[in-house]
Amino acid sequence: MTDLAANEKVAAPAHAHGIAFNEALLVWIRVAILSFGGPAGQIAVMHRILVEEKNWISEGRFLHALNYCMLLPGPEAQQLATYIGWLLHRTLGGIVAGGLFILPGIFAIMGLSYIYAAYGNVGFVEALFFGLKAAVLAIVIEAVVRVGKRALRNRIMIALAGVAFVAIFFFAVPFPVIIIAAGIIGFIGARLGRPEFAPIEHGGGKNAAVIDSMLGEAIPDHVKPNAARTLRVSLIWLALWLVPVAAIVMAFGSSNVFSQIAIFFSKMALVTFGGAYAVLAYVAQQAADYYHWVQPREMLDGLGMAETTPGPLIMVVQFVGFMAAFRDAGGLPPMLAATLGGLLATWVTFTPCFLWIFAGAPYIEALRGNKALAGALSAITAAVVGVILNLSIWFALHTLFRQTFEVRGFGFAFDAPVLSSVDVPALVLSIAAATAIFRFRVGMLIVLAASCIGGILLRQAAVI
Repeated sequence: MTDLAANEKVAAPAHAHGIAFNEALLVWIRVAILSFGGPAGQIAVMHRILVEEKNWISEGRFLHALNYCMLLPGPEAQQLATYIGWLLHRTLGGIVAGGLFILPGIFAIMGLSYIYAAYGNVGFVEALFFGLKAAVLAIVIEAVVRVGKRALRNRIMIALAGVAFVAIFFFAVPFPVIIIAAGIIGFIGARLGRPEFAPIEHGGGKNAAVIDSMLGEAIPDHVKPNAARTLRVSLIWLALWLVPVAAIVMAFGSSNVFSQIAIFFSKMALVTFGGAYAVLAYVAQQAADYYHWVQPREMLDGLGMAETTPGPLIMVVQFVGFMAAFRDAGGLPPMLAATLGGLLATWVTFTPCFLWIFAGAPYIEALRGNKALAGALSAITAAVVGVILNLSIWFALHTLFRQTFEVRGFGFAFDAPVLSSVDVPALVLSIAAATAIFRFRVGMLIVLAASCIGGILLRQAAVI
């Protein structure tokens, strides 16, 4: 009885002032440094440290925050870090947690982009990225399987994934339309009490029934919805996001590469729902096929950089912005223009993430336990499986084949491979990487490193 009373006394504070800000800062630095492996790995790191190790936040609250972040456009892991930082230490905590989460990736991708732009055509560097692309293809396929096992729990969810794949691959239905439609279906299904739309469990760890030791069950004052505060927060973050965009467009015109970067990635921040791989499907197709900022194989190189560095996978947008400005520098030195282009793409991609959390999270906290919202999430997650499958096929076409052709008819259009153009070394490396991941459960970083070495050896053998 005494122990129970003590536990309740610990759980009582309505705000996480019991967590020293300096201690939290060190923890978020640790999370940022360990944030390899894509959203699944990053979320797992946060869960282990924040829920199981520190017990700063309960399992239920962690999953509720994750559900909201998965409904948002943009990188869910970075938004989850911002959300939890905000819960624990108000706006400053959210800025620190979300900002630190992307900072290592900004430096790492920028450094790799310099090397790529300067030496990308050198044999050794080309061979390195050749091997990297083969591993990335296997990793994306593994993401389809991983998410599919969790999301496709019944025939309804399998059907949603199938329809989403057919819609985006064969008929080029806009991704937001697919996500909105899936969300509406899930919302209605949950309201009707259909068991197929029950919420997806992301964890179930040992603290699933434990009250937050720091937050308690009470809602802190800064978490409670407040219309005036929401308006103020929204105006501040909208200004930080859109004022630079408007200034660039007015100064340089809409056809300038910096204006195009600012507008495109701002639009991306609004429409790319469903997590990192879904975002990448949209970015890859637009950047390579519409704007021609990068070649499809270069997009794979950029994704390989993002896979091998800490931070969100969507940090590949910095590489895309870098290469776009590098090739259309105007009167600026190419490397300076590239640096500005990469940083601009990063700014307009991640600034809205803070807006979604600081403006929307108070209302989401008030909706904890809402079954209709959980049903919408379940349906969206199922549809995202189909979108990721589309991404994996797009990567495979441009990794394993040197040529493709477009098939059209009866309202559909899709790319198909020229079978005689198969890249045999790439196929061998991809099969090896997939075998290591699926059969032997080898870690992602080991697979990536081995694929890079394999790419170098195969290229040297071809030269010899």
